[in-house]
Amino acid sequence: MLSTHLSPSTSPLTYSSLTTLVYFRNLTTPSDLTAIYNCSAFFAYAFSIPLLREKPQADKIISVMIAVVGVLVVAYGDNTNKQEQDGSANTRLGGNMLIGVGSVLYGLYEVLYKKLLCPPSGTSSGRSVIFSNTVCACIGAFTLLILWIPLPLLHWTGWETFEIPTGETAKLLSISIFANAVFSGSFLILISLTSPVLSSVAALLTIFLVAITDNILFGRELTSAAIIGGLLIIAAFGLLSWATWKEMREESEKEATDLTSDIEDHDD
Repeated sequence: MLSTHLSPSTSPLTYSSLTTLVYFRNLTTPSDLTAIYNCSAFFAYAFSIPLLREKPQADKIISVMIAVVGVLVVAYGDNTNKQEQDGSANTRLGGNMLIGVGSVLYGLYEVLYKKLLCPPSGTSSGRSVIFSNTVCACIGAFTLLILWIPLPLLHWTGWETFEIPTGETAKLLSISIFANAVFSGSFLILISLTSPVLSSVAALLTIFLVAITDNILFGRELTSAAIIGGLLIIAAFGLLSWATWKEMREESEKEATDLTSDIEDHDD
C-alpha cells in the first residue's frame, strides 16, 4: 500500500526539485528563484481546500499572504545587484515559468503527502513520527537508486559537467546533506502531525535563519529587507500556529463530545 501511494505523491516533488536547475543554467536570478519557489505555501493552502476538504478561514488566508509578502520583501527589498537585472528577458521569463510550475507542484506534493501517506486521524504521535521517517527513508532510497541515472548522460553530452567533490567542498557537502536529511524528516513529521499549510509556512522561517547565519558566520550585512521580511514570516507563522492549534482543539472537543454521546446512547 505504501508503494502504491508513494509514486503519485512524490512525482510532483521530483519535478519541482528539477526546476531549481534552471537557476544553474542561468535562466533566472536568485531573487526570482527564492520568491517564486517559496510561494508554494499559497498553493499548499489552495490544494488543501479541495483535496483535504479544509474550510477556508480568514486567519489562515491572511497568514499565508503575510508569509508570501515576507518572502517577496526578503527577495526584492534590497535588490540593488545590477548583474541580476542583466540577461535576456525571454530567457528569464521562461525560467520563471518553469519555477512557477515547480512551486505549484511542490504545494501539491505537500497536500498529497498528507492525504495519501499520513496515518489516519487518531493515530498516536509516536507512530506518526515513525511512519513519517519510514516514508522519508523510502524517498531517499528512491533518489539514491533511480535519480542518479540521468547524471552520467548529462555529463557525457556536455549539457552539465559533474565531478566528485574533494577536500573542503566534500566536507561542506556532507554537512549540507546531513542538515537536509534532518530538515526533510522534520518537515514530513510536521505535515503528519499538523497540516501542509503550517509546515510550508514554517519552512519559510529558514529564509530568515539563513540571513542570520550568513551574518554570524561570514559577516554579511543583515539588511533591513531581510529583517522586515523575516519578522513578517515569523508573524505569519505565529498567527497560523494559533489558528491551527485552535482548530485542532475544537476538533478534539467535538470528537470527545461525539464519543460521550455514543456511550450514553449505548447505555440507554
